[in-house]
Amino acid sequence: MATDYDAPRKSDDDNNESIEALKARRPDNAGSIDSEDADNPSSFDLPGADLSNVELDVVVLPPQDDEFTCMSCFLVKHRSQLDHDGADGPICRDCAA
Repeated sequence: MATDYDAPRKSDDDNNESIEALKARRPDNAGSIDSEDADNPSSFDLPGADLSNVELDVVVLPPQDDEFTCMSCFLVKHRSQLDHDGADGPICRDCAA
């Protein structure tokens, strides 16, 4: 049996509620965002994790001989991703496409 997905649905259990009735059921703070919290992402707390005293150690490696920095997207890419050397410098295949 073929189903016509464009046809309107007709069933007895569909409730036709008014917009006012739907708004009355919705909690008052459902769409509100505290602007102070939105501007301050550091106020976001991870559940069960206190990371305030954790120090992160990051090792930065110098550019390798087989790498280049694309002057369009500024990502470090392998030489196999080099498309061409433009007027500003090397351009990767993703940015050249």
